[in-house]
Amino acid sequence: MYHSYWDWNVGKKIIADLSQWRKTFEWVEEPYVSPDGETIAAIVKPEDLKFSVCANGELWENYFDKIWYLRFKPNNSLVALVSKDSRWTVAVAGQTWENGYDFVWDTRFSKDGKRITVAAVNENKYFAVTDGSPWEQTYPSLSNLTVSDDGRNAAAVVQSILFNSGEIFKFQQGCYTAAVNGKAWGTNFLNIWDMSFSPDGQHLAAEVRKTLYDYTIVVDGQPWDKNFLSVWKPKFNPKDGSVTAPVKVRGGWALARNGEIFWDERFLQLWHHQYSADGKNIAAIVAPRFGQWTIAVNGRPWPVTFNNLVTDLVVSPDGRRIACAAKSDGQWYIAADGQCWDNGFDMVWAPVFSPDSRHIAVKVEKDGRFFVVIDGNPLKMDFTAAWDPIFSPDSEKIMIKGIGCDGNESQYCRHILNLYD
Repeated sequence: MYHSYWDWNVGKKIIADLSQWRKTFEWVEEPYVSPDGETIAAIVKPEDLKFSVCANGELWENYFDKIWYLRFKPNNSLVALVSKDSRWTVAVAGQTWENGYDFVWDTRFSKDGKRITVAAVNENKYFAVTDGSPWEQTYPSLSNLTVSDDGRNAAAVVQSILFNSGEIFKFQQGCYTAAVNGKAWGTNFLNIWDMSFSPDGQHLAAEVRKTLYDYTIVVDGQPWDKNFLSVWKPKFNPKDGSVTAPVKVRGGWALARNGEIFWDERFLQLWHHQYSADGKNIAAIVAPRFGQWTIAVNGRPWPVTFNNLVTDLVVSPDGRRIACAAKSDGQWYIAADGQCWDNGFDMVWAPVFSPDSRHIAVKVEKDGRFFVVIDGNPLKMDFTAAWDPIFSPDSEKIMIKGIGCDGNESQYCRHILNLYD
């Protein structure tokens, strides 16, 4: 990944002072920071009825009528959805795609950041656009845009048959399907929701409703042989290509593989399952009892439970460790490997593993200030705003990105710390 090319020299680097931006522009929206920490950017209003993007104090050359969904790609390029003369498109580092549309939304990046896909509409015809190239086929509606890891393939739920609000029997016959790179599956369904591409991007699985009461998983347009009371998002095993999904059966929720029950255990809820990179381990968020949430690994729940919720399940790079964010009695915690960290917070974000899987870092909020906690121990520095920490490729250092450290509440800095000092 790009991490190895970043500046990992230990120390503090001052990037920008946002107080100057607020003096210069009529307003400044929420700032975003690049993965490498070298750039902070925000949508700004430099003059009446005109918008641009300010990055490290420098404005984009072009102005627009409106800008939204400013984000950094994984390769640190800055992308936004922009409107000019009532036409919407994508701008990369201020330069727009050639074509404009009535509207664009749902920006998706490939893992390497080289490809961008958005949903778009023109004259009530919906489609996806990748790097400026729209699908040839259009549809009456489009949702749940999904892209493969390499960004070469895009899929979405599309309406394949027209019906009006009063045609309930026509609707029940199935008017929705999935389209991959614009080409629709040959089978229609009552509903389709979350979808997943296989790691190589060549196959697509989706959760569907076949009738008012029957749910199942469809892979490349072919439904599983068995129906269930409900289903959640399917996933591909990264090694053998099999498809698993949480399914509801009599007795509770279970994990199914290729249509057959895979985990023997039953839960009151089971969802958001994740694979280890080698495909040998599966973790999922589960409710073993009513109002009690935890993580199950290969079907076995952790001993610790939380009475509000569990979210942001993360599997370590080596596949041997699991961490998550959890809330209990109104307080947020981080749990890892079946144990809860001691400190509770007002808010926590998704845990981040080091490349060697030995360490966990997480951004947290307490009393209006933001901190980074490493392996359960909060760092002494605190911020008015902060971003997710990142470990160096050798797992020896960590990057902390924040605004408001060392007394200057508007100064954005990136800090590189040695983990073993």
